[in-house]
Amino acid sequence: MPDSCLRAALDAVRPTGRDVHTASLRGHTLGTAFQPIYSLSHSRAVGHEALLRPTDAAGHPVSPLQLFEDVPAAEAAWCDTLSRVMHLLNFAAQAQPAQWLFLNIRPEALMALAQPEQLAFLCELLERLKISPSLIVLELLESAIPPGDAFLHAVEVLRNRGMLIALDDFGAGHSNFDRVWRIRPDIVKLDRSLVIALAEDPARLRVIAQTVSVLHEAEALVLMEGIETAREALLALDSDVDLVQGFYFARPHPELDRRPRHDAIVSLHGELARFRAAQRQRQKNLLAPFQNAIGYAGVLLSAGRSLDEAARSFLALPGALVCFVLDESGFQVGPNLWVEDQRTARGPAFSPLAQADGACWARRPYFKRALQSPGRVQVTRPYRTLGGKGMTVTVSYAFQQAHAHGEEEPGWRVVCGDVSWGAGGVRHAEETDAVDALPTFPAPLG
Repeated sequence: MPDSCLRAALDAVRPTGRDVHTASLRGHTLGTAFQPIYSLSHSRAVGHEALLRPTDAAGHPVSPLQLFEDVPAAEAAWCDTLSRVMHLLNFAAQAQPAQWLFLNIRPEALMALAQPEQLAFLCELLERLKISPSLIVLELLESAIPPGDAFLHAVEVLRNRGMLIALDDFGAGHSNFDRVWRIRPDIVKLDRSLVIALAEDPARLRVIAQTVSVLHEAEALVLMEGIETAREALLALDSDVDLVQGFYFARPHPELDRRPRHDAIVSLHGELARFRAAQRQRQKNLLAPFQNAIGYAGVLLSAGRSLDEAARSFLALPGALVCFVLDESGFQVGPNLWVEDQRTARGPAFSPLAQADGACWARRPYFKRALQSPGRVQVTRPYRTLGGKGMTVTVSYAFQQAHAHGEEEPGWRVVCGDVSWGAGGVRHAEETDAVDALPTFPAPLG
């Protein structure tokens, strides 16, 4: 697309009032609405996404998607360019320092924008509008990456001019980690479907939090969009995302959010602290019987009792799965000692993993932590068990067993117990309580 297209778009946009610019296209009037993007840490707007708001000849709202469907394919690029120029003018008319402007862009349009003539005119326009290129975030719409290196080169050209690259709809369609590794976006926006899944099942929080952690490792900020309720807002904060966007905080509006802080976000931090404290106490109460029982098993084993006898009180607890013992190198000593109904519940699908005598678990946190703190019961985070379906938590206790296997010096042993966790397990009731305990403070006006 030549720079003349950008110039024509600039000429086609008209001021219609204070701080407002519009454009016309095939009988429609095009306008801009800005949806704020908030930093959870700063509790204020740090940017705005520019959204197209068309109306028909009678002034009735028209879906942007419908508008692009109605426009002939040959005019789609013109509509795209016209919208972006209009957004820039509306942003410049009321912009504040240090706020990003997110502009949606298709991969093919981004490649065109990186061409020398068009890029030079864009930079000239930004300079005229007193908008730093570093405040422009080009938000790639969900789409497949064009093959070859031309697209990635275009990304680097725009990035070298100071603009940021955002990847939209991560977790849906084409948006996956392959796109992250190739594009190296500055900001990744999590798809609304992940927000819905998290609100429906808080047990997924750790998976999403780990996804956020991986994206951070890829040097990207993470934005959770589509937040519509207090519960979703609290879970977004708990998942460690950096930025948030959604109707709960503010709806799109022609004017930028100029508040020094968002009170609803400030209150979220206090709610999260209280929620986490209550959750920790519930989990502590749930795990205390298992911790006591595995510690008692370690004491009995150190006195020379058999695992059958030592583990009896642990295996009698509802939710207990299995007990086993490791030597000081992490190798399992003897077979698993299962709760009988759990032995049969695993079914034949996991029979290849049933024989564990001699298996090495040295890399597991329950082994490493127990040896680092002998005489103190350790508890792992939930993880996928190898013994069957579902999640488990392992409690472990390191003790000395005198003259184990003919050794002259006392040998270290670690006794471990797996506890069913999550759906159908010990934590099932706790999760239900936790969901009910989430705050329901009203949504802010906006």
